[in-house]
Amino acid sequence: MIIVNTEQIAGMEIVQALGVVSGNTVQAKHIGKDIVGGLRGLVGGKMKEYEEMFNEARDIAEKEMISRAEKLGADAIVNVRYTTSTIMQGSSEVMVYGTGVKLKK
Repeated sequence: MIIVNTEQIAGMEIVQALGVVSGNTVQAKHIGKDIVGGLRGLVGGKMKEYEEMFNEARDIAEKEMISRAEKLGADAIVNVRYTTSTIMQGSSEVMVYGTGVKLKK
């Protein structure tokens, strides 16, 4: 599956747009990592606990989007965009979406 954040794929021709495909998830860290992350927020420094949470959420959302594109018979997903929101302290929603397309063979 080719995934790009552009409207076209260099060297390839899009022959059909199949529709918007998306994936999303809400992730939270367990209380211990949330406390450590909160302390880092007070004293400064890289908040690796939250980075891990966000990366896990992004990976899950991407896999869900790809699965939906494959069910449509897509060869690629173009114009991919990400959005995030905080549901509550220590949890984050990640949504990824794009257009599933068929490519010229």
